[in-house]
Amino acid sequence: MAGPSVGGMLRLNGEAPGQEVRRTPERGHRAAPDAASDQAAGYADPNAWSAAGRDAAGVLWGLYGQGGAPGLRVVVDTAAEAAWCACAEAAPPCGHVRGLLLRRRAGPSALPRSTAPGWVAERLGEGLGAPDDGRAGGSSPAGAPGGGSGRTADREARRRAERRAARITAGATELEQRLADLLHEGLASAERAGGGLWEEAAARMVDAQAPGLAARVRELGTLPGSGADWPVRLLEECALLHLLNRAWLGRDRLPGPLAATVRTRVGLPSAADGTAVADSWLVLSRQDTSEGGLTTRRIWLHGRESGRTVLLLSFGAAGRAPGLSLPVGRVLRAAVTPHGGSGRLRGELAEPHGPPTAADRPPPGGTSCAAAAAAYGRALADDPWAESRPVVLGPVVPVPAGEGWQLADGEGADALPIAPAAAAGPGLWRLVALSGGRAVTVFGELGHRGFVPLAAWTDRSAEVVALT
Repeated sequence: MAGPSVGGMLRLNGEAPGQEVRRTPERGHRAAPDAASDQAAGYADPNAWSAAGRDAAGVLWGLYGQGGAPGLRVVVDTAAEAAWCACAEAAPPCGHVRGLLLRRRAGPSALPRSTAPGWVAERLGEGLGAPDDGRAGGSSPAGAPGGGSGRTADREARRRAERRAARITAGATELEQRLADLLHEGLASAERAGGGLWEEAAARMVDAQAPGLAARVRELGTLPGSGADWPVRLLEECALLHLLNRAWLGRDRLPGPLAATVRTRVGLPSAADGTAVADSWLVLSRQDTSEGGLTTRRIWLHGRESGRTVLLLSFGAAGRAPGLSLPVGRVLRAAVTPHGGSGRLRGELAEPHGPPTAADRPPPGGTSCAAAAAAYGRALADDPWAESRPVVLGPVVPVPAGEGWQLADGEGADALPIAPAAAAGPGLWRLVALSGGRAVTVFGELGHRGFVPLAAWTDRSAEVVALT
C-alpha cells in the first residue's frame, strides 16, 4: 500500500491482500522495529504535546508541538482501527500516532479522559482520510497532495460510520432489555443493586461507542436513594432513555432534524452544516466548566438583526484556557454556521471576523414567565432530551420563595423558580444587588430543574452584567 500524503489516511492495517489478520494501532507499535519504538517513546513525552486526551468512544487526540506553534493534529480511532496525522511520514502508523498510543498505555493519568475538541469531531465526521494540513485552525492548502484519494477516503468513512452505527444499535437493543428487566423486577431493585449495576451498563455503552447513552445510564445510577422522590425521577429518566433507544432504532423513519438530534444525543459528533447567518452578535454570557482535565467554554450570542440565539463551544485541555474568548456585553460582526439537529442552537464562528466592539443599542427585551415556559414546552416537542433552553426574561424581580428563589413577573402574576444549584451560587446575589427590588431583564437557561441566570441588565443601564 502506498504511503500517505500530507494529511492523508494512515491505515493501521498493513497486511497483504487476502490475510485475515488486522493490525490495530497497538499491534502496529509492538511489531515496529526498535528504532521506531525509540522514536515513539520520544513522541510520547508529555512535554512535547500542547494538548492530548481520549473520549469515551475510544478516540485519542492530540496537538503535537510546543512554543506557541499551532500544533500538529493527530487523531486515532481505536475502535475503527485507523488513525490520521498531519505529518508527511510515509510509513504508517507514524511516530506521532505511536507516541499517542504509548501515552494511553502509560495509564489514565497520562492521557486523561475528556470531551474531544470540536476539530476532532469535525475530523471524524469528514472521515480521517479527508485532506487537511492538520494545523490547528488551518485548512487544506491549494494543490496539497492526497486529493486523488478522496473517493477511497469517503468509502472508508462510510464503512467506519456503518460499523459504529451497528455497535450503537447493538448497545441500544441491550439497554432496552436492561430497562425491561428493571421494570419487571421493580424499581426498588435498583437501590438494592447499588452503583455497580449502572457502571457496568455504562461501560457496555462505551464499548458500543455510544457515549451519550453511557452518560444517561450513569445519571440513572445517581438517583436510587437520593431523596424521597427518587423512584419518580428514576422512572422519568428511564422513560427518556427508552424513548432515545427507540428513536435510534427507528431513526430511518424520523424527520431529518429530529434524526440529527437523535444521532447527537446518542453521542455521534455533529457538524456545522447549515446556512451561515451574518449578523451583529451580542455576547450575552460566557461560562467555563471543568471536567476530567478539560475546560469547556459556553458562549451565548444574540443576533441583533436575525433575533437568533446561538451557542459557541470551545475547549481547553491540560490546564489551558479555551481559545475563544469574547467579552460579555460586546458585539461581534461575523457569520455563524449552525449545527444540525432540532433547534440548531449550536453554531461555529466563521473566519475572518473583526474584534468585538461596544454595543451601539440596548440589549434585547425580555418575555414573560408564562411565554418562556410555553417556549420550553415547544422545544421539548422537537428535542425531548433537551436539558434547557435559552431565554430572555423580563421585566422580572428576584424574590425569595420558601427555601429557594424565583423570578416573578413585574405584576407578580407568574414566576419561574431559580434552579437550586444556581440559587446556591454567588451569581444570585449579584442579580439581587443589581435589581435592588426593582424589575430587571435576565438572560439564562430554562430547564426542568428551573431557571439558571447567566446575565442581566436594567432599564437604568444598558450594560450587560455577567452573573457567572
